[in-house]
Amino acid sequence: MRQIPLLVLLLLALLAGGCAERQPAPPAATPPPSRQEGFTQSGKASYYARMHHGKRTANGETHDQNALVAAHRSLPFGTRVRVTNLNNGKQVVVRINDRGPFRRGRIIDLSRAAARQLDMLNAGVARVRIETLP
Repeated sequence: MRQIPLLVLLLLALLAGGCAERQPAPPAATPPPSRQEGFTQSGKASYYARMHHGKRTANGETHDQNALVAAHRSLPFGTRVRVTNLNNGKQVVVRINDRGPFRRGRIIDLSRAAARQLDMLNAGVARVRIETLP
């Protein structure tokens, strides 16, 4: 007989615990930074080796060496950037779809098509200025 009141108390405790107020949900993940209009940076640019063609980029796309795309360490994916070759004045507009470059002293890694438009394929590296666009 003593077991029945103990069982009832245990059930009441479980029910009361189920009715307790829940903790509020954690805040949603921080949204990605907005496009950084007006951001400029100068330094060295390089371009992707052919072996990267067809490989997955950091944003999940497949790298296409014939597309006007680039990698930057911090600009949000999708940001449009004007790249100017400071050696010859040639320009190209690319879209950021990857992270990098991971080589010290480099600020942007360009697709082969973008490097071709900047006339830097033979040199492999060029001094550039990058500017974000709206």
